[in-house]
Amino acid sequence: MTTLNEVLTSRTTLDPIEREWLLMLTGDWQVLADLGFADLVVWVRTGDGWLAAAHVRPTTGPMVFVEDIVGRSPWDGLGRVLEEAARGERAAGARHERPHADGDIVEDGVPIVRDDVVLGVLTRHAHDRSAGPSSRLDEGYRSLGDELFGMVATGDWPNPAAPTASRRGSPRVGDGVVRLDADGVVTFASPNAQSAVHRLGHHGEIEGQTLAEAIAVLLRDGIEVDESLPLVTLGRAPWRSDVTVGGATVAMRSIPLTTAGRRSGALLLLRDVSELRRSEQEVLSKDATIREIHHRVKNNLQTVAALLRLQARRLDEGPGRVALTDAVRRVGTIALVHETLSSGFDETVNFDDIAWRGLRAIVEVSSSDRAIEPRLDGSFGRMRAEDATPVAMIISELVQNAAEHGLGERGGCVRVEAERFVEDGHDLLRVTIEDDGDGLPDGYRPSRAGLGTRIVTSLVSDLRGTIRWEDAHPRGTRVQFTARLRPLTRGASGRG
Repeated sequence: MTTLNEVLTSRTTLDPIEREWLLMLTGDWQVLADLGFADLVVWVRTGDGWLAAAHVRPTTGPMVFVEDIVGRSPWDGLGRVLEEAARGERAAGARHERPHADGDIVEDGVPIVRDDVVLGVLTRHAHDRSAGPSSRLDEGYRSLGDELFGMVATGDWPNPAAPTASRRGSPRVGDGVVRLDADGVVTFASPNAQSAVHRLGHHGEIEGQTLAEAIAVLLRDGIEVDESLPLVTLGRAPWRSDVTVGGATVAMRSIPLTTAGRRSGALLLLRDVSELRRSEQEVLSKDATIREIHHRVKNNLQTVAALLRLQARRLDEGPGRVALTDAVRRVGTIALVHETLSSGFDETVNFDDIAWRGLRAIVEVSSSDRAIEPRLDGSFGRMRAEDATPVAMIISELVQNAAEHGLGERGGCVRVEAERFVEDGHDLLRVTIEDDGDGLPDGYRPSRAGLGTRIVTSLVSDLRGTIRWEDAHPRGTRVQFTARLRPLTRGASGRG
């Protein structure tokens, strides 16, 4: 499907700044659609005439267009609306009524203006409700929608100073609407908006009161307040802010309103986000706890490794010292995984960094008297901590064997290659460790090998994988193992 930016780039002569203005408009026009109970369409002029470039439907009422109209040309009667609106002949926008199966449809449009240049036309398409009764809420919504609609024609909306990144829990029209006058006094408040303010501890009506003062009374000493809150509650800046009182949190967004270039008040959107913020805090607290646990486990493992290293130094050269040195390396490998986990916010790790750091550390320790070149090809990707630890241990043991026994005294290259693939719905990892050393000894059998090989075999079995040893060509040893990895999300199906 063609995006708005693609349409503007390929079908119009608008420059990048003008295209960005239209993108800002469509990024925030759900507010206007909901206030006006209307479908909105952005029309741009192309070499072939007018073209519908973007479309949004209201969430507060019935839609007009069930079908997708992006890419269509204007229908009978709408072309005149577009031309009149583009010329700015009627300040209130051109208007046209057309028959519809569900009753008459009212269509009007205004020019989309930036720096006195018309970039396109914004049209509203709404069911005609002039004959039926209208509630105070509907009238309040439509009045605010008309103000915003007119600001599009004067180039005062969208506001470039408004935040572009959407924040979780950002209020919408249906969550609560407040209209402030130029002095910050509430002239209209929807029922949901009043309920949101009542959650903060305010009693009684808020219409006729200065919202900033009503909120300030609720803020007791010691309550942390967002610095932007006063400007938001007065409607003087197009920002967002949260206010928390007694466990209740209300998100507020301000949209300053202007008339003839002068500030006339503001539209505020309010939403009770108490449960949402509470859930976010719980997640952050759990994440911090998990990270702290990984940090402490890493520190404890490093302490154990240091103690083993000291003990090894007290022993003479021999099997005991070698065994303790191997234990130090294995504990260090596990600590490396926990160190990586302690720096993130989830229980998955990018294993490429762990693999490369571990590979270099083993090679550097093992190649004091000879040159060994480490290589890492392919990508491990992300994996769960439960898989990262055994995979790291397996690679550590196999690389150590390659460096110590395969390459001997000659030196050479140790290459680790990783490949992720899916088979029968399972996420599989294939790892190949290859050296260019002397190859496998005659009559080599993994079942009769040393402790390191037995550790590798056991870990591969725990990962429900397979492993094989073979001679590489023209010389050297190749070890290849596969592992079935757990799904990255805990909610996914586990191992069968």
